[in-house]
Amino acid sequence: MSEVIHDNKTFEKVDYSNKELRDREFSNCVFKSCNFEKADLSGNDFMDCTFENCNLSLAKMAKTGLKNIIFVGCKLTGVDFSPCNDFLFSVNFTSCLLDYSAFQRKKMKKTKFKDCSIKESHFTDVDLTESGFENCDLLNTFFQQNNLEKTDFRTARNFTIDPEQNKMKKAKFSVLGLPGLLGKYDVVIE
Repeated sequence: MSEVIHDNKTFEKVDYSNKELRDREFSNCVFKSCNFEKADLSGNDFMDCTFENCNLSLAKMAKTGLKNIIFVGCKLTGVDFSPCNDFLFSVNFTSCLLDYSAFQRKKMKKTKFKDCSIKESHFTDVDLTESGFENCDLLNTFFQQNNLEKTDFRTARNFTIDPEQNKMKKAKFSVLGLPGLLGKYDVVIE
């Protein structure tokens, strides 16, 4: 089957929920208020695309290419980004709901998370060098064996990060973030 190519298109209010969308390439496309809930997006390639106010909750992303993708105001609850294609993987999130999501073994240098809810999510063996979690809620999010060097957590809240389980050289935190770094030591910070 030949691949379907979409270039410089806008998709608005399209319902892909519970559907299989395969063998497609999307370049410089915009998705507005589309529903991808529980959709199987495996094997598709998205390049230089923007998703605005879309629902991608529980979408399947096996071997999906996400290259320079911007998510704005999207719901991505329960999405496992781990099986996405690693080649040129690049995503940024603004005002998104990423609760219960997973990122494992991804290179995500300089990724921006801004005004996002990232509760009970997992970051394991991820390179987040120079990334930023601006005004993000990280309640019960798990960080293990990550490279967090130069990552900015100054305005993030509700995080718990074990410095012994992550590389953290020159990571940025505010004084208010100290309990999230020292929690395992059961110290009192006043």
